[in-house]
Amino acid sequence: MRILVLSNLYPPHYIGGYELRCRDVTEALRERGHEVRVLTSNHKVSTKITEEAPAYQADRTLRLHGFFGHPWLGIRSLQGLERHNNRELLKAIREFKPDLVHVWNMGGISKSLVLTLQRTDIPTVYDVSDHWIARSLKGDVWLDWWNRSQHSLPARAQRSLWHLDGRRRQWHWEAPTNPLRHIDFQRVYFCSSRLRDITVGAGYDVAHGAVIHCPVNTDHFHGPARDADVPVKKLLYVGRLAEDKGVFTALEAMRAVKTHFCGTLSIYGSGDPEYVANLRAYVSEHDLPVSFRHATPANMPQVYRDHDALLFTSEWEEPFALTPLEAMASGLPVIGTTTGGSAELLRHDENALTYTAGDANDLAGQIRRLALSPALASRLAAAGQVEVSTRFPLPVIVDQVEQYLRETLAVWRPAYLPHYLAA
Repeated sequence: MRILVLSNLYPPHYIGGYELRCRDVTEALRERGHEVRVLTSNHKVSTKITEEAPAYQADRTLRLHGFFGHPWLGIRSLQGLERHNNRELLKAIREFKPDLVHVWNMGGISKSLVLTLQRTDIPTVYDVSDHWIARSLKGDVWLDWWNRSQHSLPARAQRSLWHLDGRRRQWHWEAPTNPLRHIDFQRVYFCSSRLRDITVGAGYDVAHGAVIHCPVNTDHFHGPARDADVPVKKLLYVGRLAEDKGVFTALEAMRAVKTHFCGTLSIYGSGDPEYVANLRAYVSEHDLPVSFRHATPANMPQVYRDHDALLFTSEWEEPFALTPLEAMASGLPVIGTTTGGSAELLRHDENALTYTAGDANDLAGQIRRLALSPALASRLAAAGQVEVSTRFPLPVIVDQVEQYLRETLAVWRPAYLPHYLAA
């Protein structure tokens, strides 16, 4: 297959696991003989990154709007950005002649591109691993401005003028202005059943979507499952430092077990400086055995192997978290919440210990339980490692993605984009 990959970011410029998984799956598909080309934004996450020319073409020509520090634009400036992005998409299609377009994260990218793909009738598959459809699609400024019923009087007047003088029709052919109800996610898969349910609940017709969970690179993350004679002393947190990730709950739990648990907690991650300062102040105030650290992605496998258990404390609807997968692959037991897609991985007393999100006393109880029973920690670590190595290694997930892409070519029905004024 000739596969055009569309994403807001693409490594080495990335923010999180979504973009890394896009890269890993894309390169795995290329290694299997498929031709790939990437179309992504010109956003750079660091001036210190040295880009290596990939063995495949990656066009970094799309422009972001309102994300990653890029400003929100008014409608007059935004129409130029929208037309530019759509021209770049059509240029890539014209030059590469893809059999299929594989769409990944669209956060901050023109959603009119989705409508352009529908108009071109090229088989299109959506990989949805965050809330960009459920929570962000309705916030797209371009599509909302053209279709919102309750606009300000000046905005309604401007829209009517551009409709009457033909400018909307002219711009529409370069950057579609259809309402969201015209979008047809004919072929889509989600990283968890829970994310699919959330997206359906937000009003989108995607109940037919498949579920393909996120993979873990077991060649990168691996290690012996912990021995039943080794006590649990070194706890680990890995992730973004933010309120919705439950880091304060972890600190409160460490305070609760302070007189019962002779161990430490290492926190690897970064976040808003003010929030991190509050975390550090709490640790200092209560004299907790907690340290804040940093590591490069290349060093993370060793970080997991250097610890005894992972605390996964997220309190929001995580689509499907990667850190529990990485920890399990590395031979660590996990104590975690089951909000969002995590319930599809973590099963209490089978392959992990779970607790009620936000409940520090519950988390403290699970920490004490694990610390008091190295045999339990060993059993959970072994069970988790077997499950991850069986269900979630990268080649297994790429098999599922590849099969879904091939099926798309076989079952694709002609797409249709209604007129923007259609009911």
